[in-house]
Amino acid sequence: MVLAGIDIGTLTCRLLIATWQAGQPLGEVYSERRVLRLGEGLDRRRTLSPAAMERVRDTLREWKRMVEMHQASAVAVVATSAVREAANGDEFVDLISRETGFAVEVISGEEEARRTLLGIRSGLPAGVGKMLGLDIGGGSTEFILDQPGRPPVIRSVEIGVVRLTERLLHHDPPTAVELQTAREEVRLVSHEAGDRLGDLTGATFVGTAGTITTLAAMAQKLPAYVGSRIHNYRLELETVKGLEADILSRTKAQREGLLGLELGREDVIVAGTLILRGVMETLGFQTCLVSDLGLREGVLLDLASRLRSSS
Repeated sequence: MVLAGIDIGTLTCRLLIATWQAGQPLGEVYSERRVLRLGEGLDRRRTLSPAAMERVRDTLREWKRMVEMHQASAVAVVATSAVREAANGDEFVDLISRETGFAVEVISGEEEARRTLLGIRSGLPAGVGKMLGLDIGGGSTEFILDQPGRPPVIRSVEIGVVRLTERLLHHDPPTAVELQTAREEVRLVSHEAGDRLGDLTGATFVGTAGTITTLAAMAQKLPAYVGSRIHNYRLELETVKGLEADILSRTKAQREGLLGLELGREDVIVAGTLILRGVMETLGFQTCLVSDLGLREGVLLDLASRLRSSS
């Protein structure tokens, strides 16, 4: 069975078309991701801009043709932080439905974390039991504590790379005061999340989504994104600190062309690195196991599960 899933994020939109068979990993047929910045300016205006909505609409029109070309038997489209928080989120959903035919499901932070966990778990190496997943998004970040025999504990916080950048990091590169304020904000939300999560002793720290996979690519100086080199890469805290120092020594323009840095992330990679470092330091993790699988894969796995239940 060929399935298609689309994740409409605050910063990035992702498409995955894959084959699914019970008991087997997803078989990628086609995938694509684009930095479209749907949530640009949202923290200030509380609405999605017409230009941002049109960028996403135009991309989804293209992806509609890809889905049809690959004859996907079912499609799931989800929207996360930007759409669920925007005052005109319903207008965006109606626009996409009217002009692409896609039915967009606006999911909560908790549901986003649940599906992200499905994606992460589908690709973890053998032997990983108790784990703390971290999904750094554009508008929110999800913490997911999962251990065998217990329901997952989820904490979604309103801090992401676009939100932190627009709220606190106004200079290029950021000033010392801006960095100090941002680090304190990250430390505070990380501490609060840790208190809500409970005992993290023995947990494997697993990171997913664009910031973390980009840092893994930068750590290896990859000239092009190679999923097999990213997935299950071990990103050390000391490496994150070194990458942060290099990133902060450059302006946005000077970061363009850095090996491993995805085009369009030149500004928000600062906030992303600050978030990852702050979480690791606050919660006491020295290593981040990088997952190239996350929400996009979880959307497909959830879709497959619902199709099986209804058949």
